[in-house]
Amino acid sequence: MTVRRDFKGPASCRSDLVIGQAEPSAAAREQLARGGSVLLHGPAGIGKSTVLRALAEEYAPTARTVLRCSATESESHLPFLALADLFGLVLEEISGALPAAQRTALESALTGRGESTLQRDGLALRLAVLSALRALAAQGPVLLVADDLQWLDPASAELLGFAARRLGGTPVQMLCAVRTEDEEYDRQLRSSALDFARAGGPPCPPDTLSVRLGPLSRTQVSALLDQRGYTGLPRSTVREIHRTSGGNPLFALELGRALAETPASPRPGEPLPVPTSLRALVLSRLDMLSDEARRTLLVASAGARPTPVLLHAAGRENAEAECAQAAELGLLATEPEGPAVRFAHPLISAALYAEAPAQERRAAHAALSTAASDPIERARHLALASTGTDPEVAARLAEAAALARDRGAPSTAASLGLLAARHTPADGEPAPDERRLQAAEDAITAGETDLARDIAREVLTRAAVPADRVRAWMVVIEAAGQALGDVDAVFPQALADAGDDPRLLALVHYMLAWRALIVAGDFAEARQEAAHAAELAARAGDRRTELMSLAHQASTETLMGHPDAAATTQRALAEPQDDYVACHHNGVGSARFRWLLMNGRLTEARATITALLREVRRRGMVESEVHFLRSHAETELLAGHCGRALDLARESLRLARDTGIGEGASAMLASLAEASGGDTGRALTLAREAVGHAEEDGDLMYLSRALAALGYAQFVAGDAQAAVEALRRVRELELGLGITDPARGRWHGDLAEALVLVGEVDEAQQVVDVAREHALRLGRESVLAVLDRAEALVRAARGENEAALAQLTSAQDRLAKLGNSLEEARAAFALARLRTRPAAPGAGRRGSGTAPGPTTYDEAVRLFRRCRAQPWLRVAEAAARARPVRPPAAAAAPEVPSAALEGTAVLDGLAVLEGLAAMERQVASLVMEGATNREIAARLFVSVKTVEATLTRVYRKLGIRSRVDIVRLAAGRRAK
Repeated sequence: MTVRRDFKGPASCRSDLVIGQAEPSAAAREQLARGGSVLLHGPAGIGKSTVLRALAEEYAPTARTVLRCSATESESHLPFLALADLFGLVLEEISGALPAAQRTALESALTGRGESTLQRDGLALRLAVLSALRALAAQGPVLLVADDLQWLDPASAELLGFAARRLGGTPVQMLCAVRTEDEEYDRQLRSSALDFARAGGPPCPPDTLSVRLGPLSRTQVSALLDQRGYTGLPRSTVREIHRTSGGNPLFALELGRALAETPASPRPGEPLPVPTSLRALVLSRLDMLSDEARRTLLVASAGARPTPVLLHAAGRENAEAECAQAAELGLLATEPEGPAVRFAHPLISAALYAEAPAQERRAAHAALSTAASDPIERARHLALASTGTDPEVAARLAEAAALARDRGAPSTAASLGLLAARHTPADGEPAPDERRLQAAEDAITAGETDLARDIAREVLTRAAVPADRVRAWMVVIEAAGQALGDVDAVFPQALADAGDDPRLLALVHYMLAWRALIVAGDFAEARQEAAHAAELAARAGDRRTELMSLAHQASTETLMGHPDAAATTQRALAEPQDDYVACHHNGVGSARFRWLLMNGRLTEARATITALLREVRRRGMVESEVHFLRSHAETELLAGHCGRALDLARESLRLARDTGIGEGASAMLASLAEASGGDTGRALTLAREAVGHAEEDGDLMYLSRALAALGYAQFVAGDAQAAVEALRRVRELELGLGITDPARGRWHGDLAEALVLVGEVDEAQQVVDVAREHALRLGRESVLAVLDRAEALVRAARGENEAALAQLTSAQDRLAKLGNSLEEARAAFALARLRTRPAAPGAGRRGSGTAPGPTTYDEAVRLFRRCRAQPWLRVAEAAARARPVRPPAAAAAPEVPSAALEGTAVLDGLAVLEGLAAMERQVASLVMEGATNREIAARLFVSVKTVEATLTRVYRKLGIRSRVDIVRLAAGRRAK
């Protein structure tokens, strides 16, 4: 039975779907599954009740009786109220099982009749609660769910605590939630009369698992806002919501609601609108401050990094004493090791600032505009203290924006640039729109693409100057990222605005080169447009655009395997250079890195990419950082440093999701890293996500790479047939795109090996032959070694074991010398498999049967472990544990050696198996030996699903229905 009373919340809420609390929810579920109790705790609004409801719904069906209560602050003074909620509806069921004195005391406490108190009936009541729980547990498991323990009336808390400590092995589980005050900012929220320390702690069993719920990440806050319908918020606004809320979901949702109800979004430099509900929540003690202390806190809330020294300089003479008063009230956090004045929670600062009248805010900023030591801060405060246009203020803000840009803070530069535009007169020089466009370009650099797009669209509504219009169109195109198909209509308008100006035309044709590559998938057109853009830019004297165009041309030629790639790269590296282009993710440094990587020069590639990553981080170039993190991960993956690659790929994916930049590409690379060094299930999920992004964006170039990642993940997961299907699509796409360099995606060896596993040996050889032709032409040594490994497996499938062994050994040695550690380990694994797998029927005519040499997997395991290639390591260890299947002896015949069986059952059945592919013959021969599908999969190192699919093809080709028919056919052949 389930007792429901005063239990708040929706009827359905799965714990695995609670945003941001997957890890603590998983820990709680494990504890509950073991029969233990759980105490959820954390600050107000962190999601304790949500997780509690989800877990209660999930585990309620496992209990016969569910007792519930949810305390409230307003009722915490009423004795035995929680006890009445828990036991009121089951009192009649259990009263007969209680001794008379206990029953009388409990009934008196629950009904309010009589004068039952802990002082008078303490022992009887304590024993009654314990007996009641034991009586319910005797009929079946009991789950006690209690929310908001901090508001539990003291009498109920003490009685429950007494019983909980004495339940022992009784099948009673407790699932509770309590607000904890172990964070400084919780002080202003505290008003509970219950002292848990005095009551011996929360009323839970001694072995209860304590699970703290922490703040949400920025990505999780974004997902939460979307889930609740607050969609379409700019990412910069979501970041500010996350900062102001401190990751608290309740605070974040309230801020999101306030923004949704506000007609206009706050301008840069302005605080978020803080709803009255949150102001009352966090500022409940503000009235206890003196007026002077409140003014001091307002100045602190207006400052970026307030200190007592800054507050003194801003005219707050008694800052230390007033801050001490605020700290005692829980508004400020004490900083014993530093001089900073820090609010106990960011929301306190935001609410305090929002509460102040506009005149007092301007006064605080005016004081800080002279007190701040940093010129950027002084300019910002000057702008926020001023109203209307002012050329001097605008000039100071523009200078501060340039300084922020040089410091690598493009987001700050964008904010200051917009402030400068706001204070610039309409006829000012430079014009307001020019400053807005500079702010938009800074926003692009900072990864704030939504802000940049909004600024550019606003400028386009009124701009008449062609240069301004083309510049704005470029921002709109760049803000689209990989989804250039969404802004197709922009290009004709940009060309019309550019007229016959070569500088403006160069900008447009550079973007057209990207459109040709991403949307049309036409490498030849992309190369032509990039070359044309470089020529136009050179004619106009625009060295930056010329270098960007040359870099794009070089990258395109490299991907095409074009013979001019090296020469174009050298042209892009020629002086004079541009610092911005040199480190941009589409610039010459990136083009040179890609050339090094595809030529297998991993040491130089690593040095190049780490230098680029360091520089873009210094400059605050977020999109380039996302890109270079992926590139660094790719370098480490090729080197076989799977653990390091996984860390970098995950970091890139986190940043991509946080900014909305390059999510598909980062998911693709993260999939490759997970398949090599992490979790194959995660790899498959990420690869499918990457494919979805590419298809949604219409990005053919990344679609081929995403499908290659999917095929690799499926191959590592043991689904060779699915891998073949995905990688065949990659082959078709790249053929259509004109990509001929096998070093671009390095999927050819995987496709060939997967084809061998599904029995398509001839096609596998064809894949190797075509890829080898291009690899030889371009000098791709590491690709050639991988292709040799794949070809060796083709030869083994054809029964040419000696040749396969020699080729595999050579490939492993070459891969080791080239520094491709993971590929080397895969070659060692292939050697071990070849030395332990059974020879294909008929192999005796061309090979030597079972291959000679060591049969252990020790070397492959050692190499995979050195690479931290966990998925491959698990596969190798499983193979090492597998043992050859011994054929069962016939019931009415003496035991026959396995070699003799091969000479009769298998070789006599060769006529039956004629016309089958190599994999099909191997599976059929093992069926003749009596092996199960699982045993065949273990011996051939394929999945059971692959064995089943192969047998289906065998049945169809032989015109039979089952594995029994295979044995009968072979037996019939021997009888003849």
